[in-house]
Amino acid sequence: MSLPVVDPDQYQAQLDAKRERISAQFARFEPPRLEVFASPVSHYRMRAEFRLWHDGDDVYYVMFEADANDPKQKRNVRVDQYPVASRRINELMQRLIDEIRDNTVLRRKLFQVEFLTTLSGEALISLIYHRQLDEAWQQQALELQARLGASIIGRARKQRIVLERDHVFERLDVDGHSFIYQQVENSFTQPNAEVAQHMLRWARDVVRPESRGVIKAEGGDMVELYCGNGNFTIALAEHFPRVLATEISRTSVASAQVNLAENNIDNAVIARMSSEEFSAALAGESAGRRVSALELDGYDFSTVLVDPPRAGLDAKSCEEIAKYANIVYISCNPDTLAANLDLLSRTHRIVRFALFDQFPYTDHCECGVFLQARNN
Repeated sequence: MSLPVVDPDQYQAQLDAKRERISAQFARFEPPRLEVFASPVSHYRMRAEFRLWHDGDDVYYVMFEADANDPKQKRNVRVDQYPVASRRINELMQRLIDEIRDNTVLRRKLFQVEFLTTLSGEALISLIYHRQLDEAWQQQALELQARLGASIIGRARKQRIVLERDHVFERLDVDGHSFIYQQVENSFTQPNAEVAQHMLRWARDVVRPESRGVIKAEGGDMVELYCGNGNFTIALAEHFPRVLATEISRTSVASAQVNLAENNIDNAVIARMSSEEFSAALAGESAGRRVSALELDGYDFSTVLVDPPRAGLDAKSCEEIAKYANIVYISCNPDTLAANLDLLSRTHRIVRFALFDQFPYTDHCECGVFLQARNN
């Protein structure tokens, strides 16, 4: 893997190349015009992690990239500033180095640093060690936390010390709303906050009742698979009478519950179960207390939102979501999205198609597709 080279003068040309590539890749589905949502040209990533390199009295951050002469080998690249990361991360990078360089308690066997920040400047720093952390470390870390104005977590093998809190609160401004999201250390969150706002605006637009061909507000409920910390759940809930979202990660489910409360969402339920478990429950193939508590008979699902991992959906999952009139598919892998659309396009047509440039200066593309049943 090569480290992104941030060159604002080249950004538009690279984005245009992505537009052409995605348009060509999906041409066989005859989608509408591709909507393209650009990223800030620098300082767009809200989280970053670095290895810490000890070189005599000096200490600095490194990242690894494949050696051009031998792709199987990786070389260290010193990183003093990182224009990919938020300005807050860049500020904290140097301040942290200055603080720990001559502090043997904080520096000893520290090998990795992770930063998590927000648009408003909240910050969480995880310091990861090859040794057990003691009271002396905790005292020094508390003083460091106060000086930096950032929460600190210390981690070592089978050890995790949270000095203040293990999360930040991101605020995303969308359509006049300020949505609040608890983001927990070491769990998945959208890395590019500005583009995340674009994604939420787009998703809210495509699921508006009038976009779904619904005259009345009672136009069916939404089910969401792979909901994470409730990123889409929170922003889309107002457009549906009821929302049922599922997620397998215990940490993400707990965070999603916090986010429902923070945003005063009272028409959404988060269930901890896999998409396969939920499909079986919906088909009446599984029972039990957890399934009964969902009261599935009380829902009238018309829309499904899926945001699967890079592997996409398997054939059975595609068959299940094809039962819904409306499908919102958020994809982090165009190749598996195209493969899934080969199946879904048999029953649905693409109404909206978007490219979200979450990762500038790389080949990575994030896509959004809104499909409606052909017999609507």
